[in-house]
Amino acid sequence: QLQLVESGGGLVQPGGSLRLSCAASGFSLDGYAIGWYRQAPGLERTGVSCISSAGGTTLYAGSVKGRFTISRDNAKNTVFLQMNSLKPEDTAVYMCAAGAYCSGYVLYGDPKHWGQGTQVTVSS
Repeated sequence: QLQLVESGGGLVQPGGSLRLSCAASGFSLDGYAIGWYRQAPGLERTGVSCISSAGGTTLYAGSVKGRFTISRDNAKNTVFLQMNSLKPEDTAVYMCAAGAYCSGYVLYGDPKHWGQGTQVTVSS
């Protein structure tokens, strides 16, 4: 069964950090671009960051640029999202997806593989 599983979410104070992981099972992430997305309550899902299949290209939404860093370890079949200087407006469910390639900071087209998401809450 092809699965993406996110982990690393939680409750953090403003200014804090979290590191999210997106691990694949049942298939290799090698050859896939990976996108991170988030969805806050009552809002649409939006793109956060995208990394190319080889990891040479990383792209970010303006709201997170300079604070978030996407990376990947294909040997571990995992993609990471390091989130620093977190703000209350970063509160959302974060999910990853696998696709053919990045189109800006989102995946091109309709990604076939999605994770269930991990909750990130930034609050004092």
